[in-house]
Amino acid sequence: MKRLVAKVTSMALLFSLILTLIYGGWGTGAVYAAGVTLTGSGGGNEAVYAEWSPVSNASGYKVFVKAASAADSQYQQLPNELIRKYASYWRADAVGLAAGSYVMKIEAVLSGGGTANTVTGTLNVTPYDRSGFAFSSSSPFGTGSGAYNNNGTLKSGAQVLYITSQNAQTVTLPVVVSSSGTVQTGTGLGSILALRQKGYDTTPLAIRLIGKVTAADLSGQLNSSGYLELKGKNNYTEMNITLEGIGKDATAYGWGLLLRYAGNVEVRNLGVMLFPDDGISMDTGNANVWVHNNDIFYGSAGSDADQAKGDGSTDLKKGSTYITISYNHYFDSGKAALVGLSESAEFFVTFHHNWFDHSDSRHPRIRVASVHVYNNFYDGVSKYGVGVTTGASAFVESNVFRNAKYPMLNSLQGTDALGEGTFSGETGGMIKAFNNSITGASSLIYANSNTGTAPANAGSHDAYLASSRSEAVPGSYKALVGGTAYNNFDTLVDTGVSAAAVDSIGAVEQKVTAGAGRQGGGDFSWTFNNSVDDASYALNVPLMSAIRSYTSGLVSVGGEANPGGPTPTPSATPGPTATPVPTATPVPTATPVPTVTPGPTATPVPTATPVPTATPAPGAAVHNFTTSGTSSSFFTIQGNLSTSKGTVVYNGLTLTQCLKIESATSIQFNAAKASTLTLVFGSEGTKIKVDGTSCPITNGVANVSLAAGAHTITKDSTANLYYLVVE
Repeated sequence: MKRLVAKVTSMALLFSLILTLIYGGWGTGAVYAAGVTLTGSGGGNEAVYAEWSPVSNASGYKVFVKAASAADSQYQQLPNELIRKYASYWRADAVGLAAGSYVMKIEAVLSGGGTANTVTGTLNVTPYDRSGFAFSSSSPFGTGSGAYNNNGTLKSGAQVLYITSQNAQTVTLPVVVSSSGTVQTGTGLGSILALRQKGYDTTPLAIRLIGKVTAADLSGQLNSSGYLELKGKNNYTEMNITLEGIGKDATAYGWGLLLRYAGNVEVRNLGVMLFPDDGISMDTGNANVWVHNNDIFYGSAGSDADQAKGDGSTDLKKGSTYITISYNHYFDSGKAALVGLSESAEFFVTFHHNWFDHSDSRHPRIRVASVHVYNNFYDGVSKYGVGVTTGASAFVESNVFRNAKYPMLNSLQGTDALGEGTFSGETGGMIKAFNNSITGASSLIYANSNTGTAPANAGSHDAYLASSRSEAVPGSYKALVGGTAYNNFDTLVDTGVSAAAVDSIGAVEQKVTAGAGRQGGGDFSWTFNNSVDDASYALNVPLMSAIRSYTSGLVSVGGEANPGGPTPTPSATPGPTATPVPTATPVPTATPVPTVTPGPTATPVPTATPVPTATPAPGAAVHNFTTSGTSSSFFTIQGNLSTSKGTVVYNGLTLTQCLKIESATSIQFNAAKASTLTLVFGSEGTKIKVDGTSCPITNGVANVSLAAGAHTITKDSTANLYYLVVE
């Protein structure tokens, strides 16, 4: 009999466990809904993502991420803006992750109460390839990582702006605009960057584009030529800015990016379509710029016959130096990259792991500069690959040239002297070539020193063929017109690239085609017809048609939005340790940390460290939502109450009812004199807005110093407010 009872009990427990797994009831509240069904997940360069099918009775979603080996208490909730709805699925991306293994948790908040959850498998994060002159020890800033550390995480104190088609003109951010610390709030992305141009605010800033953002969406924020300007005050101004796309569909549509006088700037993971002249223009006086993992398409047709596809895709000139352009996918670009215009002084640029996919010319086209070109895939190039003029020196190593008509050209000599006339009669430069794979070329004339002496026609070549990577080119090999000798920069200066960092030639094509461009290959795919497109430099009409008709699959931004509801307008959000600026400046905490007892759907949080208790001063305005609801003679409170968000113990009080901090929530009051505002929250919430300024919530408490006058508390992140004091 005992065995029978034990067997029945065991079966009952097993049946209960199966029901729990099926219905997602891992919390303390019963949940009668199917769990969240993952449709995809993955890891990549400093980011992970998850996609899932809509849950029929979900009112919204929350998403969390942690290191795979960390305890569940270490889950970090993603900002709401990183959760997006598409036609048939939802997606969330966690970015700014150091290399390692992670897991994501998706939590569906059910309209009838409770939650349904799922957790991804282990997602592996790899670092971006930080190589090239933007990371040279000889460069002004030593890095091109912008708002990020070189391990991929946001810098301490970084600010984050989320930009969508809905808020590009209205997003706000306070910016320091004077040496005395005066702060002015910019409204609109272009206006914010214009304030940063004053040069007083070098706070790391990550600008995150979500979905397709058009020139019309940025009306009033672009310059008269259709560019978003990211400018410093003067040459090589420290900017510490990253402009990045989220996911695989972030697209700058109908506008270009102009960098001028900027130092330490990163541009990554964007699709750039129908730009006005240049796509990404590094115009004047830039240093430590890193342009990588972008998909670059046609620009708008220019007035010249050779501008049917737009002009320059990624041009740099006028003293821009220590630049790395890497892992970009160029779709049939007419002119991929101009390097130099009217310079007289040497400057340094790296091109590596780019996919020149049936593009025509300028890969790059170089004046004066010293340029390292390695591990690129030239895939059906109809005109020429690397071109040098006007005293340029280029080290071209370990690239794959497949049906590139002229892999390397030197002005007025070699192949160019046979009738090409590509470089408008400019004097020549020098190319050092080593270990390149070349098939299907129409012409390539090498010179080398195997004979031990320079031949009489040493100046008639396209490139000098080195016998080893470290070989110095003899000074006797000079440009036929202009007399320039190769400057051997690759053996004399820190290029930011070690020999070990250069991939073997056999690995280049696969690595580039798999890794160049936006995350996951982007949301725009195109297959060229090699039999036609390898040799043609005419505009590809079907490709242009597809670009012109491109639409994003994005439906709405924000996991808190009801499925099918309106797109919320994301606001400026500080990074994890950003310091808010006046008029709502956090003050040192002298307030007890609340002890939180999770409710049925609460996510566990790390244990708070106790601090000395403090009692509100006599005459302080206190509001306890457990005892008073929304009724107050001092505060005007609008919003919804809840008793299902858990219990908070604070300053000897047991708090069981909270005000849900939602989009429609507001608390208004008038402080008769300068005061301190203390807000006590549950486990959820990282930020709250006071007078429109984001303030951090630390261990469940936000402390804000206030000037005398009227004040308003509104939502930043989702949170639950239990208690507040003005004293």
